[in-house]
Amino acid sequence: MTITANMHTEMNLLLQYPTDSLMSGIKINHEAALDTVAAAKRLFEKGFTDAEDGGYLTDAGIELVEHLQVINSALK
Repeated sequence: MTITANMHTEMNLLLQYPTDSLMSGIKINHEAALDTVAAAKRLFEKGFTDAEDGGYLTDAGIELVEHLQVINSALK
């Protein structure tokens, strides 16, 4: 399996979520890059966030971010 450009954008977006509090989310500005806006929508459609424009991580999103952080740390 290879990492597609869409997956890469989604992973980068997920890594921007604050992890110090579950009560913190992100808002994707309407002026953001089109690939970022599209990634936010895909993450919502996959059930990892609770809003098309960012919002909060769902339980599945939190778990995914935890895994991404491990991978990110290992590859640095």
